[in-house]
Amino acid sequence: MSLPSLFSLSGKTALVTGCKRGIGLAMAEALAEAGADIIGVSASLESSGSVVERAVTAHGRSFRGYTCDFSDRAALKAFVARLRADGPVIDILVNNAGTILRQPAAEHTDEYWDKVIETNLSAQFVLSRELGRDMLARGSGKIIFTASLLTFQGGINVPGYAASKGGVGQLAKALANEWAGRGVNVNAIAPGYISTDNTEALRNDPVRAASILGRIPAGRWGNPDDFKGPVVFLASRASDYVHGEILTVDGGWMGR
Repeated sequence: MSLPSLFSLSGKTALVTGCKRGIGLAMAEALAEAGADIIGVSASLESSGSVVERAVTAHGRSFRGYTCDFSDRAALKAFVARLRADGPVIDILVNNAGTILRQPAAEHTDEYWDKVIETNLSAQFVLSRELGRDMLARGSGKIIFTASLLTFQGGINVPGYAASKGGVGQLAKALANEWAGRGVNVNAIAPGYISTDNTEALRNDPVRAASILGRIPAGRWGNPDDFKGPVVFLASRASDYVHGEILTVDGGWMGR
């Protein structure tokens, strides 16, 4: 098989959650550029004319958008039912939707904890279970989670986020252990410190921002485009023998 064909997603359909901006938007655009049609879902996505829709269709691929509050289990189940009724076959699932709520552990409320765990971990398991079941029946599929440096580290003032992302890493491995032999690849991408909405508070703190930048061997914060290559790799036949991997895209942070 030629190298271009290994990375081609022609004829595939990818569902990307949290696709409205940042890393999710970049991933959706990259998958479309590689040939996949895109189904996008975010908590607040325009019914038509969204930035992600324009990015996908600019590459000649189709786009279908949905909204879903992933912190609401009933809303998630309704979304899955609607997706099944609409009938697209999902070849690639990118579990990118997530949230972060900052509060010291001693003041971290139940509401903060529950929302973050439900959005970042429980909803991703439910969606992977439901769509993964279909992939298993077909004997093929790719599932990609967005993990974090806090899959490996504890962080500061984000206990719910750290717990959820630690869980995401273990979930990717657990599903890979069960599904690798049945044609379904499950892996994760762990972003480092990236210039997105989630890190705005850190970038606006001169002390924390300088401390973080000083530890990144690459000498810069990442940007969403840094995830285009990794997501296409994990979504394509090029990664057929890669299972349960957490790929760090962090400018060398974890090697420091």
